[in-house]
Amino acid sequence: MKKIHFIGIGGIGISALARFLKQQGYEISGSDIKASKTTKELEEEGVKVTIPHDENAIADQDFVVYSAAIKESNIELVKARKEGKNVFSRKDALPFILKEKRVFSVCGAHGKSTTSAMLASLIDGSMIIGAISKQFNSNMLLRESDNIVFEADESDESFLNSNPYIAVVTNAEPEHMEYYGHDLNRFYGAYTNFLLSAKIRVINAEDDFLGTLTKLEAVRLYPSRDIKDLRYTIKSGEPYTVFTLKDLGSFEVYGIGYHIALDASLAILAALNDLPLEAIREKLKEFKGIKKRFDIIKNSKDFIIIDDYAHHPTEIKATLKSTEIHAQTAGFDKITAIWQPHKYSRVVDNLKAFTQCFKGVSELIILPVYSAGETEVKIDFHGEFSAYNPIFADKIEREENEIKLLKDGKVLKKIDKGLVIGFGAGDITYQLRGAF
Repeated sequence: MKKIHFIGIGGIGISALARFLKQQGYEISGSDIKASKTTKELEEEGVKVTIPHDENAIADQDFVVYSAAIKESNIELVKARKEGKNVFSRKDALPFILKEKRVFSVCGAHGKSTTSAMLASLIDGSMIIGAISKQFNSNMLLRESDNIVFEADESDESFLNSNPYIAVVTNAEPEHMEYYGHDLNRFYGAYTNFLLSAKIRVINAEDDFLGTLTKLEAVRLYPSRDIKDLRYTIKSGEPYTVFTLKDLGSFEVYGIGYHIALDASLAILAALNDLPLEAIREKLKEFKGIKKRFDIIKNSKDFIIIDDYAHHPTEIKATLKSTEIHAQTAGFDKITAIWQPHKYSRVVDNLKAFTQCFKGVSELIILPVYSAGETEVKIDFHGEFSAYNPIFADKIEREENEIKLLKDGKVLKKIDKGLVIGFGAGDITYQLRGAF
């Protein structure tokens, strides 16, 4: 039995790879800098997890795989290289993991997790995605099939190693430009090569870049004209979007907002090559959303709390539109946004857009930047966001029926009414959820 060790196993993407290989019979171990819900779940699933990183975690493994967050100075990585073990980055491990698979590979700056989870609802196959599907209660699903839905990552060009049979691109908005040396030609070239490597291509043709690929043979979605008759409804307190796609008829999908219809449309068009239309229409109803994407974690007649992973201004703006619709439908007239900025580099690169994307909220609460290991950069949040008259808190604490805002160990304010939505890819999700 082959033994594989994952350095940085707590990451949402790499944990899915570890689970996938474990289900295939490999002996898996891993490590991370600190314990998390994911590492605890992996231990419950029979994975030996070392916290924090320890060179003794490198023993008799045949392969060592490390996440993009791991630096070359990591003590486990140094030892593995010194001992001459087979060491692969997550990116370089993908050809081995996805070999001989019929991969439905989904990428894009925004919407790829939701689109991937929707497609996994439709396709009879396995799934490896960077989020927890509520339908399958996991970021990984193993089925006896050559098909696999894979959420590909453009941040380090690893999507080029995903062996796509079908390539789905939700959008190609510039992100992670530090990796690409702030070279747009290199960035867009990677997307072009990703699409060219697939037999079938499905794209959002109204994206600024994707729309220029007129000579590339692809299934093209033009949202402004192909998605019609949008309406929203609430069933048992849960939001749903209904829409008509091209000449394919009406579809219903969990979630609320125009972007939900767009993501669903791309998943539908990607599945049409494999499934009858009516089967797609029915299977789409089985999608139950993904955790941390418009995830309603408190739902009462006078208090709603929503946890959302959005950490880029484009994502926040789109999600707030959905929030406004949901608030109106549910009878709320106030929206409180709690924002935990994610990475100094992202805030600096998109500062102007961040100062504009919260327009329409009744109240803005700003938490400290979740650095994700980056060196601190001085940003004048008080001045840049002064138009919102925001509240600056050190952290929040959740009790069942209220949220406390804390500053210097003291409670600034308590919120127990209205609609509250938290934004961020850091630990805000755990602060919002508390013990619940």
